Amino acid sequence: MNLNTTKPVIIGIDHGYGNIKTAHAIFKSGVTAYDKEPTFTRNMLTYDGRYYIIGDEHKEFAAAKMHDQDYYILTLAAIGIELHLRGLASARVHLVAGLPLTWVSEQKEAFRSYLLQNKEADFTFRGESCHVEFAGADVFPQGFSAVADRLREFRGVNMRCDIGNGTMNIMYINNGRPVAIKCFTEKFGTHQCMLAAREKLMQKYGVAVDDAVIEEVLRFGEADIGSQYLDTIREAAKDYVAGIMRRLREHEYTPELMRLYVVGGGGCLIRNFADYDPERVTINDDICATAKGYELLAQRKLDERA
Repeated sequence: MNLNTTKPVIIGIDHGYGNIKTAHAIFKSGVTAYDKEPTFTRNMLTYDGRYYIIGDEHKEFAAAKMHDQDYYILTLAAIGIELHLRGLASARVHLVAGLPLTWVSEQKEAFRSYLLQNKEADFTFRGESCHVEFAGADVFPQGFSAVADRLREFRGVNMRCDIGNGTMNIMYINNGRPVAIKCFTEKFGTHQCMLAAREKLMQKYGVAVDDAVIEEVLRFGEADIGSQYLDTIREAAKDYVAGIMRRLREHEYTPELMRLYVVGGGGCLIRNFADYDPERVTINDDICATAKGYELLAQRKLDERA
């Protein structure tokens, strides 16, 4: 098959600091590199003579995602997953990604060049070999894509809040139109809640609780642990959510005058620990909504070029 004559496969990737999301999958954004094959190879990616274990932990926050090769390796892993789901071992791929709302104009071209740093890539992920030729890449505002297919539903004044692991992005959408001058990025992602919970547990009980336990409480409000530890994590979560609402009010959020639409992994924290009116607040539980939106926007753009 001549890949140059085939229609490119559009793959949207939400490059989060906590998790990488595609339209159909999610995995932690950690990368651990080895010069020799490691003992445990369940989520191993091999590329350019090195071995990488994907997803053992989260990626540290960085204002620029291009400062090392981790997000490129994570991009290859995401491609590998999506090609596997499509039953493909080789493909021309059009990548679609995003950046926080207020960073797009400054970092867009640099991130696009980063994703397209090679014309093609050969790698192995989870034991399957992949050959990819890169047909192009688009970079859109992060979070906006999650609502791009339903803008007509946003009547009146709306605040869209995308709560990720590293950042919280706020955008006004008035009568179906995004308001460019009312976009804000706050470094107040869910990782801040995780840190606060850890600190409270250490201060009160002198214990270090596994992050997986804290994440379970944040996601579901419950975990199989002692009530005193559970209450402490819940207390930290409520404090964090109060901080979110305070920041929204600082950006003129008024529940009686506008509707709030929450996307991203932090939506579960609003659901579990905030006091809100479900008639005026919508929480999108689809963690892959942003990646799906990227693919929709890219397809529209490619159709317009055709």
